[in-house]
Amino acid sequence: MQKISKLGVLTSGGDAPGMNPCIRAVVRTAIYNGISVVGIRQGYKGLIENDIYNMETRSVSNILNLGGTILKTARCNEFRTPEGRKTAYNNLKEHGIDALVVIGGDGTFTGALKFSQEYPDIKVMGIPGTIDNDLYGSTYTLGFDTATNTVIEAIDKIRDTADSHDRLFFIEVMGRDSGAIALRAGIACGAEGILLPEKSTAIDELIDLLKKGEVNKKSSSIVIVAEGDKSGNIYDLAKKVKSHVSNYDIKVTVLGHLQRGGAPSSFDRILGSRLGYAAVNALIKGHTQEMVGLEANVIKTTPLIEALTDHQFKLEDDLLQMVDILSI
Repeated sequence: MQKISKLGVLTSGGDAPGMNPCIRAVVRTAIYNGISVVGIRQGYKGLIENDIYNMETRSVSNILNLGGTILKTARCNEFRTPEGRKTAYNNLKEHGIDALVVIGGDGTFTGALKFSQEYPDIKVMGIPGTIDNDLYGSTYTLGFDTATNTVIEAIDKIRDTADSHDRLFFIEVMGRDSGAIALRAGIACGAEGILLPEKSTAIDELIDLLKKGEVNKKSSSIVIVAEGDKSGNIYDLAKKVKSHVSNYDIKVTVLGHLQRGGAPSSFDRILGSRLGYAAVNALIKGHTQEMVGLEANVIKTTPLIEALTDHQFKLEDDLLQMVDILSI
């Protein structure tokens, strides 16, 4: 088994709270085991542009509470090309780097897997860092808990003004093709309706639900819409409902990138630390082309190919069944 001498760490794709605690754990675990560490700025773009610098234990001091990522992140179309990956490989060899830890979502893992298949002498380990919580192999991805708490806090405040004015609010939350944030935040905030990419909800069904709220003399209603929901644009959806529900003044709020920022929760700080520690130890044991994740509160590894293609991430059936029951 080839011993690792120098490890590179990068964050790629969308930022997620908890990436900094994860970076800290990667750096300090590697150094503890006698492995040199370099940081790669702006993800795969930094690999291609050779934006690589040495990291020491003090390089990651006082970052546990910081949102975002100290390594910065970026999208990189050039890394999708064979020529771009070749440039990245040459830069890694120039620095003597023989292992990579990549923190990100499915786009990050797709690039990591392709690169590792082309250049197997560079060991690669993935860490799921995405607020979408949509990767197989980890019950929770890094940043999901913080993002959900941020959404809950925002919706609680919107509920105050909705109650004061007898308003119906349509609130769009992030998640791309995943309704994980919308579902959990909706249940936690007592939303009257939750529209998810994973569950088809007809407009007529939503209108009937809201009319029942009128009959039950509800003073406000909240409908949470995941951005990937198939019902279409949230503003168009609100207009359709407005013509059928007369009791409420209807407003639309798009939470947007508010959901990505802020200090990571205690859960994400600990999860990031556990995953960073586990990723380095897995590389030391000879693992590659894998992802470290949390299942049943145990850290396990999953082949990147499985995390990306073999399984569809599913929302919990009991949570889906609770939505309509708890909204009456």
